Amino acid sequence: MPRSPNPPVLRSLLAAAAAILVATGVTLFATVTPASAHGVTMMPGSRTYLCYLDGLTDTGEIKPDNPACADAVADGGATPLYNWFAVLDSNAAGRNVGYVPDGTICSAGDKSPYDFAAYNQARADWPITHLTSGASIQVRHSNWAAHPGAFHMYITKPGWDPTRPLAWSDLEPFWSATDPPQSGGPGGFNYYHWNVDLPQRSGQHLIFTQWVRSDSAENFFSCADVVFDGGNGEVTGIDAEVDSVTAMSWTASGHDHAGTGDAAAATPTPAQGSLWTSLWPVGAIIAFALIAALVANIRARRHRQA
Repeated sequence: MPRSPNPPVLRSLLAAAAAILVATGVTLFATVTPASAHGVTMMPGSRTYLCYLDGLTDTGEIKPDNPACADAVADGGATPLYNWFAVLDSNAAGRNVGYVPDGTICSAGDKSPYDFAAYNQARADWPITHLTSGASIQVRHSNWAAHPGAFHMYITKPGWDPTRPLAWSDLEPFWSATDPPQSGGPGGFNYYHWNVDLPQRSGQHLIFTQWVRSDSAENFFSCADVVFDGGNGEVTGIDAEVDSVTAMSWTASGHDHAGTGDAAAATPTPAQGSLWTSLWPVGAIIAFALIAALVANIRARRHRQA
């Protein structure tokens, strides 16, 4: 009577195939699925985004050089900057004045799951984006997770003092955009983008953006420090190496709105998702090869024992 295949060999081959499929397929899902947190402005850069760029090291640690960013990390740790896109309030529902207390505007009223309180510090040395009064620029807002909704933009009034805690009375609205286009899919460094005409201003100011979702009560808050000195989106106050990558013209007239120009190429992109997207087919091929070898082994044994 023909003998059945060796059970330990069978189990080992099946286990190896299953392990490869699980390791590649599950890890792929885990690494490329968008995070639950969502986005802040990247141009002009929010405090959390620019401090993240300033502090990121080759080892993955976050150690900012900018004094304001360094103090924020000293106060609240590096975890908020690893989640630079998560300045949010899950229950804001479009509310701001009278709901978010003065002095906590840049931390979403301290309602975020991460502690962004240190990014409310009233000081003049945050990383800063250089702009031209009255110019047309393209605003970019991270779409780490994409949602329908409106982006409401405010700017500080003439005479604003950056060394005093930011209050709602310091801000006035100047632009809104509803469901703007995206440069690419969520889960990385892609973004929503729209053009705005900047108000007439001089000197240092702050642009506040509130992203109001239309499909839930969750809102996202961004504080971007800017200076109106004839600039075209250059960033100063961050690490020189990072600055050489991010300092460029962001004016609407000279920018690629599809996100494929030089500026888009300079934006960091996450490598892990693309790595596993490339590797999982290899794992699947290996697994199927093991299964095919198992079947061939069974047939050979039966043929020899017939």
